[in-house]
Amino acid sequence: MKKLIVLTTLLLASPAVAQDSAGGVVRVPKPVTGEQVYGAVCQACHMADAKGATGAGTIPALASNPKLTGAAYPIMVVAGGKGAMPGFSGMLSNAQMAEVVTYVRTHFGNAYAKPVTEADVAKIAKPPAAASH
Repeated sequence: MKKLIVLTTLLLASPAVAQDSAGGVVRVPKPVTGEQVYGAVCQACHMADAKGATGAGTIPALASNPKLTGAAYPIMVVAGGKGAMPGFSGMLSNAQMAEVVTYVRTHFGNAYAKPVTEADVAKIAKPPAAASH
């Protein structure tokens, strides 16, 4: 889990570097839109169709999910984590969290049209505490 968090942090903090078919280096921009953030971060567990998964654990479905009615709950979960899901405060910007929460709340059979703003996220998301050694 720690490796996943470190890898996700690196992916989201700066443009990624990839190799093209000719062996050259290509910079991949960091995800900005809700769809891009979902694809880069959320989709691996919640699936492309947002229907979740069951295996070693249960990944909740985001599709047609009434828990997304109010924006505060998904902001709290994305920022602070819940269960096995890590919190993304400090890895995602408030803008990225606002975009992905809005995206999930308006796609996958969800019709909660009011957009989430950076200010909404800032009210709920707390920066991660500095690790003490």
